[in-house]
Amino acid sequence: MVNDTPSEKNSLSQSAPVITLDGPGGSGKGTISWKLARHLAWNILDSGALYRLTAMAALETGVTAQEEPALIKLAASLDVRFVVETNSTVPLLGNKPVSGRLRSEEVSALASEVAAIPAVRAALVGRQRAFRQPPGLVADGRDMGTVIFPDAELKVFLTASAMERAKRRHKQLKEKGESVNLSRLFRDIEKRDERDRTRSVAPLRPAEDAHIIDSTELGVDEVLSLILKLIEKHQVIQGYNT
Repeated sequence: MVNDTPSEKNSLSQSAPVITLDGPGGSGKGTISWKLARHLAWNILDSGALYRLTAMAALETGVTAQEEPALIKLAASLDVRFVVETNSTVPLLGNKPVSGRLRSEEVSALASEVAAIPAVRAALVGRQRAFRQPPGLVADGRDMGTVIFPDAELKVFLTASAMERAKRRHKQLKEKGESVNLSRLFRDIEKRDERDRTRSVAPLRPAEDAHIIDSTELGVDEVLSLILKLIEKHQVIQGYNT
């Protein structure tokens, strides 16, 4: 299933339901969003990937976090869409998969800085909202329920302790054969959390009507089950059968 980025003028997009999953890095948003989109056969938006793609393009072209005009240009020119595949959500840039380097620590660190720049965030607002297409959208990010889709039918804020998130990231990187230090990952996550919470535009926080789920002691399937129950309870999809 492919999620394109058509014009916001498409009136059908206004009737498409949206489920937002916000939360800090490492809380499991990506995996849960992918599983949920696949389960519902809905479109998916990995908003973090848009900032990562901007950061990756900046690293490749030598643009720093201080060069706002160049960053805005890079963000505005992204030709991106997402494919929900068997094992993950794959971002396509110009029809080419770019999952590899996108999750590196170098790109992650710069993406967090880029995401804190108001002008870059503003440049990506319309692009993100254009993903709202029938039959529905699962939107994964940090401000999906507060800024991008404040009228979403269901909002979830997924969190976990910083140490648990560091352990998860450490395990992922070790499985890829990368040499990583758990203590450094923990410190990096704490710094990133602080930056995300205190930025001037769209700081990381739960929407007032969001359902908060702490996944520290929960497995992926347990979290997914909780969200499916919320979907049924709030009748997000009329006639939906879990």
